[in-house]
Amino acid sequence: MDASLVRSLHEMEYREPFPIQERAIGPILRGVDVIGQAKTGSGKTAAFGLPLLQLVDTRVDRVQALILAPTRELAVQISEELKKMGRYTDVKVVTIYGGQSINVQLEALARGAHVVVGTPGRVIDLLDRRRLDLHAVRYVVLDEADRMLDMGFIDDVEYILEAVPGRRQMSLFSATMPEEVLRLSSKYMSHPEKILVSADEPSVEELDQYYTIVDEYEKLTKLTALLKQENPSSALVFCRTKEKAHRLARELEKRFYNVAPLHGDLSQYQRDRSMDAFRTGRVDVLVATDVAARGIDVPGIQLVVNYDFPDDPLIYFHRVGRTARAGSGGKSVSFLTFDDYPTFGRVQELTKAVIKPLSPADEERALHPGRSDRPRGRPVRTMRPGGSRRYSSGRNRPWRR
Repeated sequence: MDASLVRSLHEMEYREPFPIQERAIGPILRGVDVIGQAKTGSGKTAAFGLPLLQLVDTRVDRVQALILAPTRELAVQISEELKKMGRYTDVKVVTIYGGQSINVQLEALARGAHVVVGTPGRVIDLLDRRRLDLHAVRYVVLDEADRMLDMGFIDDVEYILEAVPGRRQMSLFSATMPEEVLRLSSKYMSHPEKILVSADEPSVEELDQYYTIVDEYEKLTKLTALLKQENPSSALVFCRTKEKAHRLARELEKRFYNVAPLHGDLSQYQRDRSMDAFRTGRVDVLVATDVAARGIDVPGIQLVVNYDFPDDPLIYFHRVGRTARAGSGGKSVSFLTFDDYPTFGRVQELTKAVIKPLSPADEERALHPGRSDRPRGRPVRTMRPGGSRRYSSGRNRPWRR
């Protein structure tokens, strides 16, 4: 590897590569198309970023590498990481995304760019204005490809790929491999090497996972008690909607917590300010929605709270994967209402981890739910050994396998 990259990695205290880095860097340097599947926080940015920084020819003042990300936060995070790793090189990295003045980004492109990191919408905008030239692109990376497709970017991604020369090397990184990702790879990649490290599940050894059973009206009281007990230096709280995230952040602020919201109704300036405050420790609690929080990579998050349990089991793993990253420990606590029992059961089917009751009272409520814990007349789904389902009156633990 280039000596300038080794120098920056040493200063960043990289000691040994993560599995996805160890297995992906070599093939990318050799010019092979790569499909990489690895869990959140496993070092995917360095896996594709380091070889790109070495392969780019800085003597050619044109865009040679394009990295697409589903959210502006992830695009900014990737750019910052590339700039750190490439600080002793002459590689110019430019970030383009919606929500920031397009003139700022046009000026950055005019000063020269070797690597462009962007969200699909803004990339298309600049392509249509003929202000972004991709004719010299030799390397394309799709990061978080599964989320990009979930968010409806498939047509945008294909539009962009059609604007890139056919003779290019392509890398696709994803935490999961749905059918659409595989279809995209078969259409645009040439005999890709598949590197399947792990699914998007945090290490069982590094993450302590808990649940607590609540009624909706109890959640705020339960959250404040949890924050008081745990006293985390950094906590990430997930809500289902933008309105709820904003309202919860205000309620916590009234209770004298250092808190910031992160959701889609905020301006880009407000979102950047929230993230910067959380990243630098001026804010202890970040209340976020799933889309806004996509790509958050803040070292040392101690606690993740599922204030609203997600509807999709895979989102659960994306959320709790914000803590226990890069070998450090962490804790997650999920607030469960009766309506969350079925999804929680599916999470238990997918994970090797034991998700424990937060208190003896939670275990008791799970084993013997009373009428106040669930609506009358509705069956509680329980899990037989091996994952088969049955329904009961609620006397058994509703998610036990």
